[in-house]
Amino acid sequence: MTFEPFLTAAIDARASLNNGPHDTGYRLFNGFTEGAPALAIDVYGQTLVINDHSESSTGDEATIKRAAELVRAQLPWLKAGLWKVRNAKDEGLRNGSVLFGTEKELARRVVEDGVTYALDLRLNRDSSLYLDTRHLRSWAKRSLANKRVLNTFSYTGSLGIAAKAGGAGQVMHTDLNNSFLTVAKDSYSMNGWPIAKRDFRVGDFFDVVGQLKRDDELFDCVFVDPPFFSVTPQGRVDLANDMDRVLNKVRPLIAHNGYLVVVNNGLFVSGADLMATLEKLCVGGYMTIEEKVGVPEDFLGTPATRHGSLHVDPAPFPHSTKMAILSVRRKDEKSVNSAD
Repeated sequence: MTFEPFLTAAIDARASLNNGPHDTGYRLFNGFTEGAPALAIDVYGQTLVINDHSESSTGDEATIKRAAELVRAQLPWLKAGLWKVRNAKDEGLRNGSVLFGTEKELARRVVEDGVTYALDLRLNRDSSLYLDTRHLRSWAKRSLANKRVLNTFSYTGSLGIAAKAGGAGQVMHTDLNNSFLTVAKDSYSMNGWPIAKRDFRVGDFFDVVGQLKRDDELFDCVFVDPPFFSVTPQGRVDLANDMDRVLNKVRPLIAHNGYLVVVNNGLFVSGADLMATLEKLCVGGYMTIEEKVGVPEDFLGTPATRHGSLHVDPAPFPHSTKMAILSVRRKDEKSVNSAD
């Protein structure tokens, strides 16, 4: 069956979101759960981003152009469109080529829950703001006022930016790639916040965390949202086989009654496997799984538009982007204030 009926149904189901023009971001069509696994279509402000997951290294141009035509007929206020070929060998195709409109018309920001997030839609094969973690940003904004926050693997900083918008006392972002942190700084500027050099640390996760431990730093909340797999001279990140190792690295940095926030977006990591990892960390009673965070309905699709299944069962999480909030107690009951 062609993808067109599935895409049309998805657009109709999101009618309340499609009343543009606007400056928000959402998933218009999730082909993985809505009947066409080779397509994932997002809206960022007045820009359409089509993620082409076809097996071809040059993408499926005919399908993409038809999809763009169908969307534009329903959302005529869109100014520009971007086509990202996920399996491309060419970096330019992975990062995106302009489908319609101009480079200058690509969205540079979106507003979510009153917070402005800078965008660089062609920075890499992702679009610089993950739409599936919207509910986690909402939690950060409402839960971390006056807290000290460490945002590891921060990418463009959105989780820490949400915490900052909610009144966090200090947010430290760290990532190996300075280009990603530059986008985070742009978000600070757009929100009218001063940029302190100490809050943006470029470096390998293992080096930065090691230095923070040597400096006896403590944080009320630590976000851990790593890539699926990464190897550097300092260490390995592997969400499928040893995420507990990464989490144990940051555990000494969490203050008494603080939070460890875990994101695992591995498509082939089951929810049961992640829960087993988290429950193992909770043995002894010093960590507790407080909350499992779901993804927005627009990211999954409505019950009426969902078809097929994900690669592996994410239950008890609703989606392969699996998010959990753990509370932490320390034997020494050391807090951020006592560490100062």
